[in-house]
Amino acid sequence: ADFQAEWKWDGIRAQAVRRGEETVLWSRGGDLVNGGFPEIVEELGELHAGTVIDGELLAWDGDRPMGFHQLQRRIQRKSVGKKLREEVPVRLMAYDRLEEAGEDLRPLPTAERRRRLETLVRRASLPRLAVADVVEGSSWEALADARATARERGVEGLMLKRLDAPYRAGRPRGDWWKWKVDPFTLDVVLVYAQRGHGRRASLYTDYTLAVWNDGELVPVAKAYSGLTDKEIRRVDAFVRRHIIDRFGPVRVVEPELVFEIAFEGIQPSTRHKAGLSLRFPRIARWREDKAPADADTLESVRALMGEP
Repeated sequence: ADFQAEWKWDGIRAQAVRRGEETVLWSRGGDLVNGGFPEIVEELGELHAGTVIDGELLAWDGDRPMGFHQLQRRIQRKSVGKKLREEVPVRLMAYDRLEEAGEDLRPLPTAERRRRLETLVRRASLPRLAVADVVEGSSWEALADARATARERGVEGLMLKRLDAPYRAGRPRGDWWKWKVDPFTLDVVLVYAQRGHGRRASLYTDYTLAVWNDGELVPVAKAYSGLTDKEIRRVDAFVRRHIIDRFGPVRVVEPELVFEIAFEGIQPSTRHKAGLSLRFPRIARWREDKAPADADTLESVRALMGEP
């Protein structure tokens, strides 16, 4: 009862700022993204000056998100043509109101900011501006059941927000919690290695990982994190002893090491031989109990995507 639960949308975190006659969309990284979302900028121009909304930019079709890989087609574009607008329609899913008629609302509790946000969106009645749904649940068990449906809804899980919390800058703990679904996992084989950067520049820490397809190992991901310093030194020693080819800074190694990787999603890709790419891959553990033949197949990866 102390929290508000919302779906955790898989898009681009953005703040829409209306100042005078100007409307700007800022990404979480501080980039101006007006060029990629001109129809949203145009619609938000109907809002009153002194309005600031926090939310998520999403590729949206009908009643559900289209997937982050579709949204990527718009990111960092300086302009978007008619064809791309039609192929990848977008919306701003608002979940907080930070300013009203120039008044800073951030010190107000979540519940009050939410009330004002709902009033704003209802009165504006803009087709590309929506309010993030509140997920109802009378207990943590009920919310866990709702969270279990996240992937079929095209979301990453739940956001839990204290109803009495102000809106804080930075990364404070305690007011908001990400309750994401468990990541996907695969067992993969190390096939290429490259030296790292910074303090790891002398070690092989950047790994290309592969799965089986018709008796051949096909790269599906690159991973740079997840191993301990001790494990990194052991992998580095293995790479140096088992280089079988090289091209530029990349070393081809004997395919003997198996790792379990975790990742957040899978999307089709024409840039990779496997025809797909993994989102945010990282090493979960070194599977020293498995042989390369035990690694997963491209067929099993496609099955995770829901493809035959």
